[in-house]
Formats: sequence, structure tokens, C-alpha cells
Amino acid sequence: MKIIILVIVLFLKLNIIFGQNATIFGFITTDKKPIEMIEVVLKNTKIYASTDSLGYFEFKNINEGTYLLEISGVGFKKLEQKIILKNNESKQININLIEDVLEEVVISGTMKEVSKLDSPVPIEVYTNAFFRANPTPSLFESLQNINGVRPQLNCNVCNTGDIHINGLEGPYTMVLIDGMPIVSGLSTVYGLTGIPQSFIERIEIVKGAASTLYGSEAVGGLINVITKKPKNASLVSADIFSSNWLDVNTDIGFKFDVGKKAATLLGINYFNYQNRIDNNGDNFTDVTLQNRLSLFNKWTFERKNKKQFSLALRYVNEDRFGGDMRWTKNDRGSNNIYGESIYTKRWELFGVYQLPTSENISFQWSINGHNQDSFYGVTPYNAQQYIAFGQLTWHKLVAKKHDFLLGMAYRYTYYDDNTPATSNENNTQNMPSIIKLPGIFLQDDIKINAQHRILLGIRYDYNSLHGNVFSPRFNYKINSKNNFNILRISVGNGYRVANVFTEDHAALTGARKVVFVNTLKPETSWNSNINFVKKIYTKTNHSIGIDASVFYTYFHNKIIPDYLTDVNKIIYDNLNGFSVSKGISLNMDIELNNGLKIIAGGTFMDVSFTNNGIKQRQLLTERFSGVWSINYNFLKIGLSVDYTGNIYGSMLLPLLGDLDDRPATSPVWSLQNIQFTKKIKNGFQIYGGIKNLLNYTPPANSIARSFDPFDKQVQFDANGQALPTPNNPNALTFDPNYVFAPNQGSRGFLGVRWNFR
Repeated sequence: MKIIILVIVLFLKLNIIFGQNATIFGFITTDKKPIEMIEVVLKNTKIYASTDSLGYFEFKNINEGTYLLEISGVGFKKLEQKIILKNNESKQININLIEDVLEEVVISGTMKEVSKLDSPVPIEVYTNAFFRANPTPSLFESLQNINGVRPQLNCNVCNTGDIHINGLEGPYTMVLIDGMPIVSGLSTVYGLTGIPQSFIERIEIVKGAASTLYGSEAVGGLINVITKKPKNASLVSADIFSSNWLDVNTDIGFKFDVGKKAATLLGINYFNYQNRIDNNGDNFTDVTLQNRLSLFNKWTFERKNKKQFSLALRYVNEDRFGGDMRWTKNDRGSNNIYGESIYTKRWELFGVYQLPTSENISFQWSINGHNQDSFYGVTPYNAQQYIAFGQLTWHKLVAKKHDFLLGMAYRYTYYDDNTPATSNENNTQNMPSIIKLPGIFLQDDIKINAQHRILLGIRYDYNSLHGNVFSPRFNYKINSKNNFNILRISVGNGYRVANVFTEDHAALTGARKVVFVNTLKPETSWNSNINFVKKIYTKTNHSIGIDASVFYTYFHNKIIPDYLTDVNKIIYDNLNGFSVSKGISLNMDIELNNGLKIIAGGTFMDVSFTNNGIKQRQLLTERFSGVWSINYNFLKIGLSVDYTGNIYGSMLLPLLGDLDDRPATSPVWSLQNIQFTKKIKNGFQIYGGIKNLLNYTPPANSIARSFDPFDKQVQFDANGQALPTPNNPNALTFDPNYVFAPNQGSRGFLGVRWNFR
């Protein structure tokens, strides 16, 4: 009896104690539009939160007293408000922040934190909210709504691809995570898959050569995925969605505090699609089957004087198949039923450590391993690649005008496969490729005055196979006093060393023979860019942003696969001439005070090459493209609507000879999507909509002779050329490289998000 009385007394006391605690909640907006990822802090306490996609935050179980509420976020002026709380009080605080774009910080252009408007390098920034307007299983697909950036499928069968920036193919784009170049040619796609999107703070895109800072591969541009700091992440987050094609994507994230000085993020991404569909009737899967698991773990540590120390680990495991609808794993590598089966295992470990010195010296490092076990019909492709990278940088401000960056870098690359790429001339001995690449670079960011800024840079690398490489750069920025008008001029040099088998899927399909005319030399390029940014604010609180660029890239020694000289071969050689990518792009960002936001852009470009004095248009490159994202929020009912889309102009396609009756160019095509998002209580959201509203798919005959993938019914002449016969009047062979658009039609999707702060 005494125990029961004691329990009742304790329960009453606890109830009184907890019943006295107060609650603070509210919405953070700007011009009636909600703002995500705004940090809300009760100063001098450990209580903080970040707003969700509808600008909502909440603090529970707060003791009675007087507090100072601090609200801050990238791109907005910091605000403080005094709060007096009483027992059992539930107080709503709604805050309208004032935009201050000078505080938007970027790092990709200069390797140091600088406001976006102050950066001499034009950088495009896209937040997590931008990608949620069109949810996809990977960032690779999400990039389709960014102007001048296009995910390009390279095979109708296995659906692997790369990222084109301003018409330049994927190998010319460097992908980074938190500034680390952990992605190589063997894994362009895998660098943009498997990161839980709830952990992505923003993505920075630089269009144009960036080899002065980042070395080889950063020729056409770079994509830097910036992950969240643990303090900005939810304790638990989940995002799960599926479509009527029965694909399922699951993102789950956790945040843990480990002691008082360490915090960690753990993310799990799982994507599964096993539903074989053949809507175009070619007896091949319209979309590859995939079973992918990715783990992501990031640690940050608090140190004296706020010195930085973080490390992260990522692991990706994928089983991918595309091919004949009848294929089973027993057919892998056989010539009975055609299939392309790819097993991939990839791991990455990277981090940064700021030295405990009075000078600003940091050491950045990354190591990664990639193992690929594949069969393209009867053609095996087994490859292993390991890369170790280390970089020491020293920032030094001199005379308040010169911000120097001195860096030393070293990259070690080991690559081995079962192709002629890693064998001797007679193909009698395996010879893995080992490249050692030490380098040093110097950059001077000169602030002449408040309106003028110059960035000078030079890099020297020594490639153990190709010798000395120099990469200079020059950037100049001029802005008006109110920063509403900005002009940037950029000139830079880029270079890269190609590995055909890691970068060009067509070399692996077995449909054509790969021929190297000469030993491939490193490609070099010069890029120039003129960028103009204008911001307009109306008296009715509307805002209009204009971002226009003119770009020109000149390539020397460019490697372009030749599909046309011999339809049974892919011939690789450095151009005896030059290649040019030039064009103009325009972005507009319109925000109205009624909650409507429009982001739209277009790019017009001409990509060509001149070989032996003959100018030709580059294959699989559009002349123009456009993108848009339209968003409207119904704040009173917690509903938002997103309408996104893109449109692409005609592309030159690879045909299989003069008798090939398929169109030599693609039509103009567009992918459009609509999504509705409804906020529920306690951090829950439900979203759904329709993808590919126009139900656009490429022609059903995109795969040539899909019914005869091993060319058993094709007759060849003495030179190996296909002959026209009654059963093959167009003299075609099996070929899956006539590809320009995804082969997935309209589909409805439904998903749920949950963030527990």
C-alpha cells in the first residue's frame, strides 16, 4: 500500500513539473512564403530547431522565464526577439525575415566560404527544396530541371548515363561531395545516387573549366553536393515514395549526439524496382531492374577556436539488369538470351581537418574503391579502381585586399580491367594503369574596392604518364553599389586524361568493335564566360532575378568516338583539329507576393568539331533546351503545388549506315510533371502527382534488331559489313546506342515525408 501511495505522489509531482512547461511554435516566412532550414535558437540554451518545408518550428517542455529567440538562415538577415514565457503557456511566434542575398555562402568557385554575390566565379545554388519539387530516386535524375544540365542516358538496355553541362559529355564534369573529388570516370552515375536527399543542404554548380583548383576532369564544370551539418539535420527523417510502376525509393536519416563534442548523421537509401514492363513491344525491358542499397555516415567534431574536423563514409551496392524479358541470372554471359547485368560495389571515405595553428591551414583527403562485375551480352567487363587523394591548403589575407590560397595536392589512381585498356600491345599481358598526379596551385582573390574584384590562379600538375600540365585562370567581377547588377568575366584552362572503357558505355556493349588508331593524348581546353546578374524589386514586393551567360569552350586533342566511318566499329583517336562548344543561357527567378514562384531558363548552343578540315555537329547534343519549375503555396490549408518540366531540341543520332531507315535526328521532346504536397501534423507530409504528363517515350525501334541481339541472322561481307537481305533489308545489326530520352511513360506516384526535430 505504501508503495502504491508513493507511486501516486511521484506521478502527481511529475505531472505538476511537466505541466508547468511551456511551448513555443510558429512559422518563418518571407513575403508570405515559407522558408525551409531556418535555424531557430533560444540563446544561452541548448534548445534549437530548423524549420521544415512549410517554415514551421516548435519547442516543447520549456521552463518558465525570459528568453532571447534568434532566427538566422543563409540569404536572410539575422533577427532576435525577446520572449517571456509563463507556466502552461503555448505561444505562437510568426516571423517574417528580410532577404539578404549577400549572406548566401558558396565554396566551389574559390575553395573558401564567400558570399555568392561576392564570388568572382559565377555559381548556381540549388537547395534541397528545389529537388523536392520533383522527387526522384537519385540526384542524377533530379538534375533534369537545371538549365544547361542534362542527364544523358547512354544505353537503351542498362540505362546508365552521365551528366552533360552546356553540351559537354559526362567525363568533362567533376562531381564532388563536400568539396572532395571522390567521383571518378568509372562512377559518374554512382556519385549522384544513394545520398539521402534529406541530408543534402544544397548543390553548387560551376559551368566552365575549374582545373586550376580541382585538377583533371573539371573541364566542362563541376557539381558539388554539400551535405548538412548535424546541427541542421532532423533527429529522424524519412522519405518514402512509389509509383504505379511498382518502384520504391526509401530515404531514412538519423542524427546522434555522441558526447558533448561530436555529432553524426546516418543515412540509408534503398531503391528497388523489379517489375518488368515492355510497353513498346521490342521484347526488352523498358526500364532496367535495380536493387540498390546505399549507406552514408558523416561525423563532425567540435574543437577549440571552431577549427573544422569532419569525416564521412559512403557505401553503394547495386544489382542492375536490362535486356530480354525472358532473361534470368542463369543466362548471364551466355549467347542464348541477351541481357546486360551489372554488379557494383563502391565505397568512399573522405574528410577535412583544420590544423591547430594560428594560420588557416587545412588538410583534405579522400579514398575510394570501385568494383564492377558486368556482362553486356557475352562481353564481360570486370574493373577495379582505387583512388587516394590528399590536399593541403593555406589561406592567408594580406593587406586586407589579397586573399591568397596556396595548395598542394596528390592523387594516386589505380585502374585495372579485362579490356585492351590495361594490356600490352599484343594483349598478352595484363598491365593495370597507375597514375601519380602531384600538383601545386596558387590563387589570389584581389578585392580592389567594393565594386571591383579580380581572381588570379595558376596550377601545375605532373602526370606520371603524360608529363607537365599547366592550368591558369582569370576572373573579374564588377557590381553596382546596391549589388542589383553584377558582371563577371571568366577565362580558364582545363585538361583531362581519358579512359574510354570507364566513360563510354558504347565501348562495352559488344555490338561494335573498339578500335584505337593511336595512343590517346590528354585533352585540353580553354573556356571563357561572360555572366550578368540583375535583381529587380518592385514597389509591390515582387522580385525578379535575371542571370544570363555567354560561353565559349575550345578543345585541343579532344577524343570523340567515331560511329559513322564504320558502322561495326567505334574508332577512338584525338581529333586532327579542334572542337568548340558555344552558346548563351538565360535564367529567370520570379517571386510574387501572392506566393507564386517561377524559375525558368533556356540554353541555346552549338557544339561541333572540326577533324581534318571537315566540320561536323556533335552527336546526341541538343541545339536548345528549356526548364521550368512553378510553385504555389496555399498557406491556410497547408497545400503546395509544383509544376516542373523541361524541353529539348533536336539531336543528331548515331545511325547504322546509309540504309538505316530510322530518323537521323530526334524530335523535340519534353518531360513534364505535377506534384501536390499536403502538410499534416507533427512534421508529416503527404505528396503525390503524375510524372511525364505528356506520356512521351522515344521510338519503339530505338534498339536496332532487338530480336537478334547476337546477330545470328545477319550476313556480313568480307570486310565485316552487314549486307542487305530479304530478312534484313536495311543491313542493320543489333545496336542499343540510338538513345536520347528515357523510355518510361506516364506514371502516378505517392509518397510520405516525416521530420522529427
